[in-house]
Amino acid sequence: MIHYGADYNPEHWAEDVWDEDVKLMTEAGVTLVTLGVFSWAKVEPRPGEYDFGWVDTVMDKLAAAGIQVALATMTASPPPWLPHRHPEVLPVREDGTRLSPGSRQQFCPSSPVFREHAARLVEQLANRYGDHPALKIWHVGNEYGCHIRACYCDTSAEDFRSWLRERYGTLDALNASWSTTFWSQGYSDWAEIQPPRVAPSFRNPAQQLDYQRFSSDASLACYRVEAEVLRRVTPDVPLTTNFVGLVQKALDWHVWEPHEDVVSLDSYPEPYDPRGHVEAAFGYDVVRSLKNGQPWMLLEHAPSAVNWRKHNGAKAPGVMRQGVLQAVARGADAAMFFQWRQSRGGAEKFHSAMVPHAGADTRVFAEARALGQDLAALADVAGTRVRSDVAFLHDWNSWWALELDAHPSADVTQLDAHLAHYAPFFDAGISCDVVRPDRPAGYRLVVVPNLYLLDPDTAEGLRRYVEGGGHLVVSFFSGIVDSCDRAHLGGYPVAPLREALGVSVEEFWPLAPGTSVPLSPEWTGTLWSEAVELRGAEAVASFDGGDLAGSPAVTRHAYGAGVAWYLGTRLDPAGMRELVDRVAAEAGVRPVLPGLPAGVQAVRREAADRQFLFLLNHNTDAVAVDLGEPAPDLLTGSAPSARHTLPPRGVAVLRLH
Repeated sequence: MIHYGADYNPEHWAEDVWDEDVKLMTEAGVTLVTLGVFSWAKVEPRPGEYDFGWVDTVMDKLAAAGIQVALATMTASPPPWLPHRHPEVLPVREDGTRLSPGSRQQFCPSSPVFREHAARLVEQLANRYGDHPALKIWHVGNEYGCHIRACYCDTSAEDFRSWLRERYGTLDALNASWSTTFWSQGYSDWAEIQPPRVAPSFRNPAQQLDYQRFSSDASLACYRVEAEVLRRVTPDVPLTTNFVGLVQKALDWHVWEPHEDVVSLDSYPEPYDPRGHVEAAFGYDVVRSLKNGQPWMLLEHAPSAVNWRKHNGAKAPGVMRQGVLQAVARGADAAMFFQWRQSRGGAEKFHSAMVPHAGADTRVFAEARALGQDLAALADVAGTRVRSDVAFLHDWNSWWALELDAHPSADVTQLDAHLAHYAPFFDAGISCDVVRPDRPAGYRLVVVPNLYLLDPDTAEGLRRYVEGGGHLVVSFFSGIVDSCDRAHLGGYPVAPLREALGVSVEEFWPLAPGTSVPLSPEWTGTLWSEAVELRGAEAVASFDGGDLAGSPAVTRHAYGAGVAWYLGTRLDPAGMRELVDRVAAEAGVRPVLPGLPAGVQAVRREAADRQFLFLLNHNTDAVAVDLGEPAPDLLTGSAPSARHTLPPRGVAVLRLH
């Protein structure tokens, strides 16, 4: 079964609405709802005084209708009485401003008071609902790090010092790792160390990097306080928590993943962006890859408009359906919306819902109901996996370090680098995983859009990968610093990677904003250039203008049994696609479906006994796709055909032999 549903907030409504909700859910094919995400104040209106009666009633009604529940631990936002009695739980910004209640997620992740009260509530929930027939999975917290990416209060400062003691052991080790001889920053007492609050000039980059790591770990500690209660009381009920799409980088998902049974994602593509589905697909590939291809949950997705952008566009007819089916194509076994019924008041009253303000007799609900039928027809897809011959390397530590200040160009950012390299693979119909830098084995082709932070041991793993027959593509400003943001010496990138690439970089020449540089052959470089010296590699393209005219821009190095490519500039989209086609062909990487029409996405999910091909037409015109062999469409129930015509924004799911 592909589970289908939404965030359900019955406490927003009078009890006489609940029966209508269950009726409409049944009509729409809803099988799973998230319940109670922001219900702490409702179930514990005063400290230690609980009222679960309404939750009992809703859980019972859902169970009677055959609808399962992802029951939230309700700790995403503390009730007003907690900061009123304990104002020290409120988070503090870098500039010292203490935030106030009245919004959500108003807690310091390091606060022992918050953790104590949260654990007490979770204990009540686990004991009360652990055996309830509606309970499917625990939804712990909500969107950790979304609003409070880091807290800079005194409690966090003390927690940070404890974290540093565990990481470094001694002040001498910390001072060496933080390069504190620079700007007279040497520490002689742990008590001298503070969070990297607002300072007169650039703050210590290694300190900032460690604070990013610490803040991710502090939020994880909050999650684990609740998870440990649930594991003890309800050991057979799985746990999840919802990561926020990749525009939010606060948490190291690789560190979090082992503590979840199922990985979940919230995804909100921009309706005004005609290529928003490409960024969404990349996020789905990231989350799918966290547990080596295990099916995941799309825990939040908008039926139409959101409320939090400056301009909140509605989704055109068919876009809701296509967006959900894209997530399923890329490995999701559950698709959930925020929210079920559009709230009448509050900050998210203009955020769309399956049941809008206008009620069930609406376009949005009709599309949601039809989507429920589609997902019911895809029951056999559940449990299958997406398999890829290409891996993109992604590391949160490198992301954090890359986007610190005082760098050659502030325009070099991680997500932009990923998408510039990912888009041509997406357009070519080539499936990609997104994995940790220490896990390149097993892939025909590995792509490194940027790994600014790269330790020698990990670089040595990439060297061995190429030597053993792998194909590697690395772009500029990679392998520059170690885990403490200290520059590697002897030329860039770090030595093992430099050997595999057969090049050395002496100096960076980032381009002025909005400018480009011609290359020979007829490509164009954007964003960046650098002085590349050949150390065994051959120049595939050279700079054809500017201060580096005649110098290598793109290189290829046959190394051992493999091949390593290096890009000393950002190729324009057409050039990047040409290069990707050549590199993929050399590596023996084939598209899911050869001859794929422009604007059509193809993804295969498979198991030992079954295969399914998803075709998604992102064009506003109908497109015909030739398969080469007859296959039936599960969504239409059509007879097997070798040629399928996809309507505008249409989707087909074909069962293959």
